[in-house]
Formats: sequence, C-alpha cells, structure tokens
Amino acid sequence: MSRRRKGNPIHGWLVLDKPLGMTSTRAVGIVKHLFAAQKAGHAGTLDPLATGVLPIALGEATKTVSFAVEGAKAYRFSVRWGEERTTDDAEGEVGATSTARPKEAEITAVLARFIGEVMQVPPRFSAIKVGGSRAYDLARDGLSVELAPRPVVIDALRLVELSDADTAIFEARCGKGAYVRALARDMGRALGCCGHVAALRRTRVGPFGEEDAVTLVALEAAAGTGGAEALLAFLQPIERVLAGLPGLSVSPSDAECLARGQAVLIRGRDAPILSGLVYAVSRGRLIALGEVVQGAIHPTRVFHSGE
Repeated sequence: MSRRRKGNPIHGWLVLDKPLGMTSTRAVGIVKHLFAAQKAGHAGTLDPLATGVLPIALGEATKTVSFAVEGAKAYRFSVRWGEERTTDDAEGEVGATSTARPKEAEITAVLARFIGEVMQVPPRFSAIKVGGSRAYDLARDGLSVELAPRPVVIDALRLVELSDADTAIFEARCGKGAYVRALARDMGRALGCCGHVAALRRTRVGPFGEEDAVTLVALEAAAGTGGAEALLAFLQPIERVLAGLPGLSVSPSDAECLARGQAVLIRGRDAPILSGLVYAVSRGRLIALGEVVQGAIHPTRVFHSGE
C-alpha cells in the first residue's frame, strides 16, 4: 500500500513577488505551508538580495517546471560603478576598485557587445557544479574556483537612467543560464571602471510577469481571514506555462485512456495535422503532455489535477 502524502492536493502556479533578503527555498516553504500543499517547487532561483517574480509550482504543476525555467527572463537592475566584488553583488567583499566613472554615451556604446549570444563566466558564488560541489560552497570555504566561460543569450539590454555618477539602472531580457551579476561585472570591466549589482528585480519568467505576482503579505492576510481556501484565487492554471505548445481538446473516454498511459487517435474530419509535443485537455482540465506520431497522441506525462 502506498503511503498517503501529507497536505492538500493543490495544483497550479503561484507567482510570488519574492521579498528582499529571503532565499527562494524559504519562499517556497512558506507558500507550501500557507496552502498546506502536498508538493511545491520553484522555477528559477532568485538570490536573497534579489526581489520579484518567483513562479512556484504546486502539486501537479511541478511536472511543468522545465517549461517555465526555459522561458525568457526579464530584469531591472542597478549597477554601482567603482567596485568589483567577490560575489558580483553588494553582498561580497571588494576585490578591485576604480576612480573612473562612465558617461552615458560610453555606457550606451558598449551595450551592443553584450547583446545576442555571448560568452559569460558565471559568478564564483553561483550554483554551478564544480567536481560535484556547488561553486558557492567552494568559494565560501576559501577555495579557488575557476569557472569556464559558456554561451548565454541576452536578447535585450538597455540603459534606463543614470541615477548619479556612481549608479546606472538597466533593463535586460535573457535566456536560461545568463547571470545578471556577471553582466554587471563584465560591463564594468569593458568600461574600465569596475562594477557590481547593487539592486536586482526580476520582472518576468516565461509567461509570468509582475502583473501576476502577489506578495507574501497579501497571501498571509488572505490566509488569515479565509484560510487555505481563500488562497486558491491567486493560483494560475498549470497549462499557463504550456502556451507555446498546441493544445488539443479530447473526449472524456480518450482522457481516461491518456490518463492510463495509452495512446489515442486524433479524431474528426477537422482534426489538426500535428506532430511533436502537445498538451491535451478535457472538460477544462489538463490531462497529459504527449508526442503526436502518425495521428495519435502518445502520453509522456500524465496529470492528476482533478484529484
């Protein structure tokens, strides 16, 4: 007999506006506790010194985390000139300094070299694994960490404003694996003035933006007045992260077959001609992800969000 999982079968996405000073793991733990959910995970770590969009998957939504993680991310961040730090943000120790301060024209002139596919060395204090250990664990132990440059994609980067001679505010849109802290460090080096991230806010992850985000204060207030039931209004549907895939509506009988892991034919004269990955819904409920091969859906991942 299988053991009954503790908690409630809550399924969907909660887009949290993560507060400053909190780890992503801690944020997930608080949300899971508020919902009394059986299972939870997040799509893309935010450092404690970063704020903003942290999508948290509850229940069956955890099966779609990879789709959110692969989505483009957007950030608004400030760079403090004059100091390069060991962590590439305000938390680290000063490693190099400069009295030079870039002008607006100088900054805009170098932006183009950081847009597109670029080679980027991740920060020493990052979750990259080196010989089986996280780079930040090795760095905290005082060990020398040499991380190899790797290709990342930065789709957009623009200077928003110069707050003062020491600080510039930017907006960036980038793909999976890109580090804003490394971007700030590299811009400082390119400008010959040193630099590190002073403040960082993530404004989008895949389909989820700031407009979807809710604060912990709002969640706790809702839970305090209406309990876990009141929190359901904040959930986004699981399939929100699957918007880039074709969706198919299937009959209840076909839904039962897919749920059992059995392939079903795409029926009807007007049935779409498809191939590759799709998702299937029935009566408004997500049933499965599957590969379409020769007119049939072969389920690769089944959802039990109605339970």
